[in-house]
Order: sequence, then structure tokens, then C-alpha cells
Amino acid sequence: MSMKSILVGGCALLLSAVAVTPSLAQTAQRPRHHAPPPRYARPYIEIRPQPQHLLYRRCVDWLELQHRPSGTVLYPQYHCWWVTG
Repeated sequence: MSMKSILVGGCALLLSAVAVTPSLAQTAQRPRHHAPPPRYARPYIEIRPQPQHLLYRRCVDWLELQHRPSGTVLYPQYHCWWVTG
């Protein structure tokens, strides 16, 4: 194979690679897709007991063993309720 044919083949290969690859200017103009903002906010529950009822929350917490595929886990539990007082 002659040096001229190798040079022509290499140039053709280089030009085809440049034609297929997008330029940096084209990639910079593409819009970035972000997750859309949520349509509505999660509801916030606010509890205001009446002053004449004198309610307060009583809570109990404990640790519980839970059996999972990865092994037994010590998991915190929590329970609250309203009490008049």
C-alpha cells in the first residue's frame, strides 16, 4: 500500500468522525431537562385544641426488634394520643 493511499484513507476517516460528532456549540445549546415542580404542596395539618378542653399530647416510645432479610434490626416505635387534663 502506498503512503498516499494511507494518508487519503486516514483523512477520510477523520472527516467522517468529525461529521458524526456534534460540536461543542451544539451541545451547549441543548435544553437541560429538570424535574417539573410539584403541582401542589403537601397538606399541613395544624391542630389547635380549644382552651376550655385543656388537651395535651401524651406519647410513648419504645424499641422493637424487626426481622429483615439483611438481619435483625432494632427499630424505634412511637405512639401519641390526646389526653384531657
